[in-house]
Amino acid sequence: MKSFRPFFYVAVLLAAVVAPACSPGSRSAGYIVYRLNADPTTLDPAYIVDVTGGSIAAKLFNGLVRLDKELHVIPDIAGSWEIRDGGRTYVFHLKKHISFSNGRAVTAADFRYSFERVLSPEGRCPNTWVLDKIAGSDEFRQGSAGHVDGIGVTDPQTLVLRLKEPFAPFLQLLTMTAAYVVPEEEVKRRGPDFSSSPVGTGPFTLQEWRHNTEVVLKRNTAYFGDKAHVKGIRYRIIPEDLTAVTEFELGNIDVISVPAYEYSRYRMSGAWKNLMASLHGLNTYYLGFNCSRPPFDDPEVRRAVARAIDREKILRTFYEGRGRLASGPVPDLLRSWAAPVASPYDPAGARRTIEKKGLSGRVVHFYVNADPEVVDIAEIIQSYLKAAGLRVKIRQLEWSAYKMAVNSGEADIFWLSWWADYPDPENFLFPLFHSSNHGASGNRSRYTNPEVDRLIVEGQKTVDVRERNSLYREAEYRIVNDMPWVFFWHKTDFTVRQPTLKHYLIYPIYSIDKGTEVSF
Repeated sequence: MKSFRPFFYVAVLLAAVVAPACSPGSRSAGYIVYRLNADPTTLDPAYIVDVTGGSIAAKLFNGLVRLDKELHVIPDIAGSWEIRDGGRTYVFHLKKHISFSNGRAVTAADFRYSFERVLSPEGRCPNTWVLDKIAGSDEFRQGSAGHVDGIGVTDPQTLVLRLKEPFAPFLQLLTMTAAYVVPEEEVKRRGPDFSSSPVGTGPFTLQEWRHNTEVVLKRNTAYFGDKAHVKGIRYRIIPEDLTAVTEFELGNIDVISVPAYEYSRYRMSGAWKNLMASLHGLNTYYLGFNCSRPPFDDPEVRRAVARAIDREKILRTFYEGRGRLASGPVPDLLRSWAAPVASPYDPAGARRTIEKKGLSGRVVHFYVNADPEVVDIAEIIQSYLKAAGLRVKIRQLEWSAYKMAVNSGEADIFWLSWWADYPDPENFLFPLFHSSNHGASGNRSRYTNPEVDRLIVEGQKTVDVRERNSLYREAEYRIVNDMPWVFFWHKTDFTVRQPTLKHYLIYPIYSIDKGTEVSF
């Protein structure tokens, strides 16, 4: 895999130590303080589907393998592995003397239990897709088998996983939270409470969770890897950006993501500009079409809308250059082939197509969530499409209602983004454009192209990297030609930190951050 070190993380090493400007007693000595904008839904790794929960779980649990800063798959609890049978069989050799935080040693049988727990039909786990490539998973989920046939335990330190067929990104999938190991006895003893009082193997353990207020982790001194430099981590739950910024500037929070409306101020501030860090994100922001009905079941109309919008100007002005222009769905940092040719800004040509199709004055329903920045972008897009002859009505919904409406196909067009679950182009192709995933599974545009389906599936099965990239390249080119999305940009994330913080790193995928490097 290509090295991405220059783009993906920024190490901060400060010689000076400046006392934080916070009131006495407001902080615990040696604890780093972060901000969350929402309470985690769960800390049970089998059920985590959000970045908030995943970023905390990465510090409480471990899997067989993990990602390093350059997005290479490296050992975690498994010290080594072999891939056999043309990519159908994976043999993992576990490190010795690794224990859960309750003191019991981890064995291969714990991984079998943890994986079958994810796949169990009784569990109703939303992450079965992470492990359903394993042979026998379908029979187990249907209740016709007592165990997953493709999960074998040779001895306490050896786990064998057999797949139904080769799946090239399988190791990357195993870096996700759903593949973390949990102790059976604690899951059964705690029952539903395991989600709020988890037991894992990670560099931290849960000290306290006061819902909607804070989550506090403490350093696990028995951790098998590099020990954390801080005594613990305190996540303060602050929904409002303004409150978070105020608390940060008082010195009560160590790092925050820079809200869009504060970006220029921090960038121009003599006090803060040198304490900002950026990350070229693994994401794609897009305007999605409902391809299942008129008028956007017509690729020519979709291409006209794309030509009607000056994406580059929006990125440069309104978005203040906080990203890279997208040429297609696959992020530039994951694409190892020539980028597709982006649709040019051609407002006159767009209007001619709209008129030719008899759509002048047609009402188009544009669904967005209530985020102020998203609403502003929607209004900019609305003005461009008005100039092209379309009447755009914007409908704002709170997040859960918005997701439900888009998933069910209510919207004509909608604004969304997709963030990498694992660092492989397949993650930006199969969930988003394969016809089996219409709706909540990811293909919210309801895009269907049998040849694209074939190319993606062939790529999943192909072990040879060059051949696989050739298949994915062809799939992406066809997708861009069909234009189920207007591909806007890959967002760059910005953070600002206190001057007391040392060795602070930003990561492209939340699961990389084990919390062990940062210090005061």
